[in-house]
Amino acid sequence: MSGPEESIRTYGNWRRPDSRGLGGLGTLGTGIMVGGLGLVIVWMMARGFVEGLIVALVIGAFLGLILARDKHHKTLLTRIKERMVWWDVRRSGHQLYRSGPLARVGLGTHQLPGVLSVTELSECIDAHGRRFALLGLAKHRFSVVIATSPDGAALVDESQIDQWVARFGGWLMRLGDEPGLVAAQITVESAPDSGAELRRRVLARIDPNAPAFAKQVMQDVVDEYPTASHSTRAWVALTFSSDLSADEFGREIATRLPALTAGLTEAGAGATKVCDGDELCRIVRVAFDPESARTFDEATMSGEVPELTWQEVGPSAHETTWDSYLHDSGLSTTWEMTEAPRGPVPAQILAQLLKPHRDIQRKRVSLMFRPTPIGQAAALVEKDLDAAQFRRDSATTPTARMRLAVKRAEKTADEEAAGAGLVNFGMLVTATVAKDVSLRKAKDAMDGLKATARLQLRPCYGAQDSAFAASLPLGIVLGDLLTLPTEVTNKL
Repeated sequence: MSGPEESIRTYGNWRRPDSRGLGGLGTLGTGIMVGGLGLVIVWMMARGFVEGLIVALVIGAFLGLILARDKHHKTLLTRIKERMVWWDVRRSGHQLYRSGPLARVGLGTHQLPGVLSVTELSECIDAHGRRFALLGLAKHRFSVVIATSPDGAALVDESQIDQWVARFGGWLMRLGDEPGLVAAQITVESAPDSGAELRRRVLARIDPNAPAFAKQVMQDVVDEYPTASHSTRAWVALTFSSDLSADEFGREIATRLPALTAGLTEAGAGATKVCDGDELCRIVRVAFDPESARTFDEATMSGEVPELTWQEVGPSAHETTWDSYLHDSGLSTTWEMTEAPRGPVPAQILAQLLKPHRDIQRKRVSLMFRPTPIGQAAALVEKDLDAAQFRRDSATTPTARMRLAVKRAEKTADEEAAGAGLVNFGMLVTATVAKDVSLRKAKDAMDGLKATARLQLRPCYGAQDSAFAASLPLGIVLGDLLTLPTEVTNKL
C-alpha cells in the first residue's frame, strides 16, 4: 500500500539590493539629479540661458547613461566603462602574460598572473592534526579550502533533500556569526576522468588465481570505461578578514575548522576534508593546464607524489580577449549570473547546470555567498522594504513588479525578524575546452543549460582572466576587485 504523495518544496524570494530614488534612479542618482537642477538654475542666472541649457544637457546625458539598462541590469555607463578599461588593457599589453625561464618576472618560475599574483600559500595543522592550506589574499584576507564528496540527489527521497537544504541554510546562517568570515564559495567542477583511479582500484583487487576470462573482462572495463566518463568534484572555500599574520591566524582558525566541516557533512556534502598545500597546488595547476591532469593521475597511480610549489602552478602563457581566455592547453569563457530565477524553484533547479556536458570538456560552477552579520541584517531588510515602498508610492501608476517587490521585501523582513539569516549571493560559470577547439559549441550548450536553471548569464566581457581566477575554489572576494563599491553602484 503506497503512502500519500509527497509535495515538492520550492524556494525563492530573493531580491536585488535597492535604494530609494525617483524614476529608476537610486539615492545617489536622485541626489545628482536634484543637485544638477539647482546648478542649472544658478548657472542660467549667472551666465545666461544658453550656457545653462548646455549644462542641463550634460547632466541629462549623464543621467541617461545611468537610466539606460539592458536585460542584465547593466547601465550604459557601465558598458562604456567596460570598453574603456578593455581598450586601456590592450594599449598597455596587459592582456598578455608570459612566465617561466624566459620571462622577465618571477626569476624563472611560473607565478600566478593578475589578481592571483598577490596570493601566498602556507600550511598549518588543525585541531584534529590535519594539514591544511592557508591562502593569503589581498586586503588582509585569508581563505581555507574544504574538499567535499556529495552523493547527489539520485534515488534520494524528497524528505531527505528537504533536510539537506534546511541544514545547509542553517549552516549559511551560522556563518553570519562566524568571527571574521566575509565570504563562502562553493565550487562544483566536472571534468573528463582519465581512468587512473579506476585502474588503480580495479587492478589492485584482481586475484592472480582468477580465470583468464574474468581477468580480461576487468582489463577491458579499465581500458574502455574512462573514454566517455566524467568525474565531478566539489569544494567549499571560506574567506576570513584578519589583521593577524598568517601563522597567528592559522593557529586561530585551526580550532574552528572541525566544527565548520562537520556542519557541511550534515548538509549533504558527504565526507569532507581540508585541502593541504599539495592538493591546492594541483587544483590550480590543472585548471590552467587541463592536459596536465592525466600526468598527475598517472603519477599518483604509480605511487609518486608530484611536488609543486605555489610559484610553479601558474600558466606559462595566457592571452585574454574580450570574451575568452586562452591559458596553456585550455580555452575558457566565464559567465556571471545577472539575475536569479524568478519565482519559486525546486531544490534540483541547478542539476542540469552542474552535470557534465559532452560539448564542454571542463565546467566549473562557483556560487559566492556573502553572509550578513546578524547585527546588520535587520537594518538592511528594513532599508530594502522602505526603498520598495517608496518606489511604489512615488509612481503615478504602480506596476505589478513594484507591488510584487513590496510583498517580497515584507516577506524578507518578516523572515529575518523570525530568525532567518540574510545572505548576498552570486554565481560564476566557466567552460573550458582544448585550446585547438572552438568555443562555439560550449557557448551554445551553456545557452541551453542556463535556460534549464532559469538564470540570466552574461559573459564577463573584458575581464575574462580575473573572472576565471575568481571562479577557482580559492575564496577570492569579488567585491575586493571592484573600483567602485557595490553599495555605490546600487545607489546610482
